[in-house]
Amino acid sequence: MEWRDEGIILGTRKHGETSAILEVMTRAHGRHLGLVRGGRSRKQQPVLQPGNRVDLLWRARLDEHLGVFQAEAIEMNAARLMDSAVAVYGLQTMAAHLRLLPERDAHGGLYEALAVMISHLDDADAAGELVARFELLILDELGFGLDLSQCAATGSRQDLAYVSPKSGRAVSRAAGEPWRDKMLALPAFLQRGSGLRADPAALEDAFRLTGFFFARHVYEPRGIEAPDARAGFLAALRRHQAAVKAIAGETVGQ
Repeated sequence: MEWRDEGIILGTRKHGETSAILEVMTRAHGRHLGLVRGGRSRKQQPVLQPGNRVDLLWRARLDEHLGVFQAEAIEMNAARLMDSAVAVYGLQTMAAHLRLLPERDAHGGLYEALAVMISHLDDADAAGELVARFELLILDELGFGLDLSQCAATGSRQDLAYVSPKSGRAVSRAAGEPWRDKMLALPAFLQRGSGLRADPAALEDAFRLTGFFFARHVYEPRGIEAPDARAGFLAALRRHQAAVKAIAGETVGQ
């Protein structure tokens, strides 16, 4: 068995004295693991870092075997991402979400989304929006996608302000007002084609929204906890926002 594909490295772990088990998200073969002989060598270690994009050759005697990877660098992103706590935790969060999907199931759209995310993940001002949108994509791929296109009660596409916790569908401000205390807030930047950027409050609403549906449909039924990396990402994001606010305050005071 043999195939060639490109992939983005999600993680590695030691195997024996000199080798490593490589975990990648590939374009055509989904999330895939394989052995890299000599993966702990000085030559290989810089290549086999999370976030790097690599050309992969996978070989195995049988399809169900772990198999062996040969990996060559296409795009070295790891060093750039490691300079930012937001980027490091963001990548770890997305990797944890991808592990919710069955191994070796192709998800070409998620691969393309991940590649775009990695290109911009070290921009802390954009990272929150990117990861929130990625979480919506993961929910959709898992079969629990939210319908944020129109109001569940009226069919209107205007002034969508809430999401029903029962149906996962958007609700307009007017229709949802009587039950606003039971609704989840829908940040405007998540609506398709809005072109809006997210402020800190909108990001908090976005992650509260996705976190609710991850807990209900994924974590609780599987008996697992939300990944620690997600909490780390949100904490790093808040620290960045606080630093930006402090700098802005100093500028105004000068």
